[in-house]
Amino acid sequence: MKKLILSVLLIPAVFSAQQTVSRDAEIANYVSQVSADSLKSHINKLVSFGTRHTMSSTTDAKKGIGAARNWVLSKFKNYAKNADGRMEVFLQNQTIQPDGKRINQPTDLGNAIAILRGTDPNDKRIFMIGGHLDSRVSDVMNAKDFAPGANDDGSGVGAVIESARILSQSKFPATIVFVAFSGEEQGLLGAKMLAEKAKNENWQLEALLNNDMIGNNLTSETNLINANQLRVFSEGLPQFDLDKKAQGIRNLGLENDGEARQLARYIKEIGERYVDNLEVKLIYRNDRFLRGGDHTSFVNQGFSAVRLTEFNENYDHQHQDIRKENGKQFGDLPEFMDFEYFKKNVGVNVSVLANLAKSPSKPENVKMDVKELTNFTTIHWEKPKNGEVVGYYVLMRETDSSTWQKKFFTKENSMKLPYSKDNYFFAVQAVNSSGNESLIVIPSVK
Repeated sequence: MKKLILSVLLIPAVFSAQQTVSRDAEIANYVSQVSADSLKSHINKLVSFGTRHTMSSTTDAKKGIGAARNWVLSKFKNYAKNADGRMEVFLQNQTIQPDGKRINQPTDLGNAIAILRGTDPNDKRIFMIGGHLDSRVSDVMNAKDFAPGANDDGSGVGAVIESARILSQSKFPATIVFVAFSGEEQGLLGAKMLAEKAKNENWQLEALLNNDMIGNNLTSETNLINANQLRVFSEGLPQFDLDKKAQGIRNLGLENDGEARQLARYIKEIGERYVDNLEVKLIYRNDRFLRGGDHTSFVNQGFSAVRLTEFNENYDHQHQDIRKENGKQFGDLPEFMDFEYFKKNVGVNVSVLANLAKSPSKPENVKMDVKELTNFTTIHWEKPKNGEVVGYYVLMRETDSSTWQKKFFTKENSMKLPYSKDNYFFAVQAVNSSGNESLIVIPSVK
């Protein structure tokens, strides 16, 4: 087993013993199963439907969005055979009417969904991976012309399918949801439909990994190649209930510590732990400049959601009619994808989902003592509601650091550290015997 020794864990003995962070062999095995050939097969099949435009045919057996989503459902149903009845597969759909924007006819909007139920009936946590099934050409209203959508967003759907293929064979305490959204190019419609369902049904959705364009390495115009970095976009200030939270955020200086931002940091640590030769770059925006994605609908409902996307975008192969101009090929075709890079990015998703689904739930009632002026920092917490716990990490970073810099391990439910709360941020997460860490909790004041 490859071990990752974190020098930041060399803590004075008076506070804690040294802790070694290791790769969980089970999760490393999942990541090793991600196949570039399998991903290429998924992409070629998605391209074969001609167009997956949201307003394309839902009745044609071979072409259009209907055939595409039926194929995704068939893949999910096949994988469900390995899940001992724990995997539910269904189409979430509704007929939407013309909206005067990007829907000009009554449209059967459908999300292909598979839910891999957790084995612990008391653990209500849900972790989701998504990508959008629909595709487009230059004219967003053109529902007929060839719109292969290999990278945008066949790559995201391919990541969903491959993750389902691998993870459906195992049991996890918490639930994992796999979804291929429709209607992204027409206004994030499918994501909005599922986000509203999750909100109305009180899903304990703790993380959404939205994968949108994760298979290209070459940027248009500047011709830069990058197959070693993956961007994760996350918001800092919460869209949901900001008016109620703003004063507390300001008082504690937590403008950079919303739940989505913590999820992004978690993805970076876990993804880089299990996927070699890949750096996860944290981008401190909800999405690309003045743009949005399917995770935004979940953010707007108060859920923690981020977007994973390639480092370089190629606009010659995104939202383009298939054509040649001056010998240059335009269009979102499979030959412009890097499947080894794509494989690494899917590995990040698989490792993060598995680590989350295996982990204990978050520590409860995390509080920081502030009654007395002191250069020590004391934090208290209570045991998580679910999962095996062998100890806790108290995380620490300087206020201008984008990521957590130190992890202090303890088996107790409190820790006193010789670092001033004026100069550092702190957080707590639970860890089990396999080394799977919970999501991160920022302490409130006591």
